Amino acid sequence: MDELVTAVRKGHNRAVPPLVRKLDRAGRRAVLAELKELRKEVRGWEWRRQDKVRKALLVAGAACHTGAAGCATWIGGRDLRSWSRSPYPLLLVALGDRDPAWLGDLAHRLAAKSLSSEADYTFISELVRMAGRPIPTTDSLVQGWTERIGAAGWHGGSGRVPLAGVLRSDPHVAVLVPRLFEMPELPSQVGWYDTPGSPDHWPAALRVLAEEGVLDRSQLVERCVTRLVRGGKPGDQRFFLVLLQQLGLTEDEESGHLRDWTVLAADGISVVASHAQDVLARLDARGELSTAELAEVSGSVLFRPEKKLVRAQLMLLGKVLGRDATTAGELLPVVAEVFGNEDIALQERALKLIARHLPAADEALREELSFSAAQLGPLHRETVTALFGTVTEEAPADGPYEELLPPVPALFRLDPAPQTVAELVEEVAAQLKSRSWQPSTPGASAAASGISGFERALDGLVRLARTDRAELTEALQEALAGVWFVEHGIERQPEPAYMTTGHALALVVGSLLGRVPYEAVIQGKNRWTGTGTCAHAALNGVLLARAWEAAGDVRTDRVPFLLATPTWHTGSLDPAELVERLRTYQRLGAAPGPADFAQALLRVRRSGEEEAADAAAALGTPTGDRLAAWIRAGEPVASVLRHGLTSDRPSAGDWWQRSASGARKVLLATRERPLIQEEFPRSFHWLGRPHLPDARGCYHWGAEQCPHWTATLPEDGETLAAWLMPDLLRTADEGPRGGAWLLPPLMETGGEAGVAVHLALAYGLGARHPEDRISAVDALLVLAAQGRLDATLLGRELAVLVDHDLVKVSRLADAARTAAATGAYRTVLGVLAVALPTLLAYEKAPRGLGDLLAVAAECAERCGTEGIEPVAGLAGTAGRKGSSQTVRQAARLLAVFPPAQEMT
Repeated sequence: MDELVTAVRKGHNRAVPPLVRKLDRAGRRAVLAELKELRKEVRGWEWRRQDKVRKALLVAGAACHTGAAGCATWIGGRDLRSWSRSPYPLLLVALGDRDPAWLGDLAHRLAAKSLSSEADYTFISELVRMAGRPIPTTDSLVQGWTERIGAAGWHGGSGRVPLAGVLRSDPHVAVLVPRLFEMPELPSQVGWYDTPGSPDHWPAALRVLAEEGVLDRSQLVERCVTRLVRGGKPGDQRFFLVLLQQLGLTEDEESGHLRDWTVLAADGISVVASHAQDVLARLDARGELSTAELAEVSGSVLFRPEKKLVRAQLMLLGKVLGRDATTAGELLPVVAEVFGNEDIALQERALKLIARHLPAADEALREELSFSAAQLGPLHRETVTALFGTVTEEAPADGPYEELLPPVPALFRLDPAPQTVAELVEEVAAQLKSRSWQPSTPGASAAASGISGFERALDGLVRLARTDRAELTEALQEALAGVWFVEHGIERQPEPAYMTTGHALALVVGSLLGRVPYEAVIQGKNRWTGTGTCAHAALNGVLLARAWEAAGDVRTDRVPFLLATPTWHTGSLDPAELVERLRTYQRLGAAPGPADFAQALLRVRRSGEEEAADAAAALGTPTGDRLAAWIRAGEPVASVLRHGLTSDRPSAGDWWQRSASGARKVLLATRERPLIQEEFPRSFHWLGRPHLPDARGCYHWGAEQCPHWTATLPEDGETLAAWLMPDLLRTADEGPRGGAWLLPPLMETGGEAGVAVHLALAYGLGARHPEDRISAVDALLVLAAQGRLDATLLGRELAVLVDHDLVKVSRLADAARTAAATGAYRTVLGVLAVALPTLLAYEKAPRGLGDLLAVAAECAERCGTEGIEPVAGLAGTAGRKGSSQTVRQAARLLAVFPPAQEMT
């Protein structure tokens, strides 16, 4: 027995199976107890030592279990599964003397676990072969099987083996392929292919096997249709559609699934719905689709947002109406549903279709359709009147138009710092255990939680380290057992460029637990953390300076609590509350930490706080005097310089840069604030220097790092917007998803909402990714609800960005449509009315202009044009030859303005 444990400790993997086979049942149980203790011990080892023994420990422990349940649990242990080469061949040898029924039980228990690798599948399939049992069909095993099939397709130097050949030779293909249709998501191996027409694509391979009789073709067809109706991820849906098309349905099979095609045309993803439409068209051509069924499915399809599907359905309806005039009474009311579509071209197509097929003698139908035609705008009024006579329009709502805006975000006070050790430890452990501490990868933490939890935990550590140090240290040691920096210490000094709230909290906890040498803490406090050329490093440097200072505070009991802990969730600090904190410091004879007090000044509310300034001055202390002077000055951290650009060309004093392609980058500069350089710690000096914007990218941008940025300057949103503008510029171009996260919290900051905030909002509305545009729309609506939106300024900034090729009109149209859909029609129209003249002046209309005009026209029809300046160039665009979307929508918008307001 000692020999086996010794072999495991030395990592002698190959020696384990024969040593286990020598032991009887009692001997294995005895060794298992020692191995369990060894497993606990190994968890605390350095990771290289763990890797050395992990495989031997897995094989020995699994083989020493006498029960299949315990063996499966041991094999599935996450702490034993980090290996480069599979230990399963050794384990099969070690388990070779077990009863076949026991092996089969083990295989099915393992299949029930989340073991989905190729090695897991190979091991389980070998166990069932040895046991003579059927293969399990769990999702995880099917996942491993697909990986095994993919790996088997490569034969070293002989090249790629055809997928159909690999599947044909697999003994479990007939059992496991049907399971692909039942899984919540397809394995990634199945959906991957080089080209859509590749013969090595899974659909093509499954078709070959169906033709050969290896798989039941009719079963594949039924399962494909069922899975498409069930829905799922778009990629999965495309896979099953391609497979269905590869199988090539017969006319009888198409007819047998008529109800399924109607469901898919109404609710399937676009490509699936298009296929269903084609099938329904074939069924109609064969006389197998009744008028009632066509009307039912058309009613759903014509409500879909995809213009291509709506056009195709109108074409199908037109064919049926042309073939059989008696269907008009049933189909034309369905066609009239398109009058509610936002696309004017589709409205015109539907109107023409009704005009072509409306029976002259059917007055009841004509009256029904006239009610639907009341939805059409002024542009179609003449045609509608000629077709239906005087149309009864919907009665206007009582009272004047009322804008629908979201409620102004309420300020939430932070809960006090945890008062007990148990509460604080729970809070700290929750934050630190939710992150991955990888010493080799700076900034590798997961998405950070809100700033509120961090600030409460930081303040709580300082408070309780002073009053309950021993209890707090012991509780943290126990709660954070296994966390990397607790076990191994913090070897590398944090860099401000990659600083997060998680790293800051870890630094303070590490100092309290002695995992950071006190000499390193002293060096960190004296270190100039605010270096760097970008705002990210500067703002992170402020956080790092505070962290080093707090790391020293928890070691020395120097201060009773932190001054900079915010009052509200935005990071803002009530000046009266800060005065009381300073008064407590004065009574206890405590000296404020330089970084802590500097951050408190940056957070304190300045506007209209004269009473708090007087109270601060009455303290008679240097810090009280500084606070009073800071509040009374009422100046932003750094004033923003307006760019002065127009949609034509830059004027003297403008700030812009050119990219490699020659496109201008519209950014903003900030003025110097000497006071910050004179009175604040060095780590804050970057904030007080004059800055010219730099469009070059840096490595500090990421949503997981950022909650503390707005909380660092919660009363200076305008300054923060100017400094982070290069990131928003990239969000509108080639930047990653999530880059506009800043905009909604930026709207909750104090201070002026000037050119920087509006320019940032303009970049966000033209962002590359839809989710970023949604963030910008949220910010727009909040700013409007606060009464701080300058629609003229925002419209002008949008025009500047479009004119300098920095945002795309089509993306602006999408954002404007989203904002208008919330009920903020006048807000959107006010912005677009300012931006449109620049866009209408182009000799060649930019892509998406028609969509933007459509949004403006929709808004104008909803809220009217009272108080809106006429749109220059609108009449000229509406009068152009042709019937493009731009011309039609310009005419639609022009029709809403009273004649006296029209401008060419």
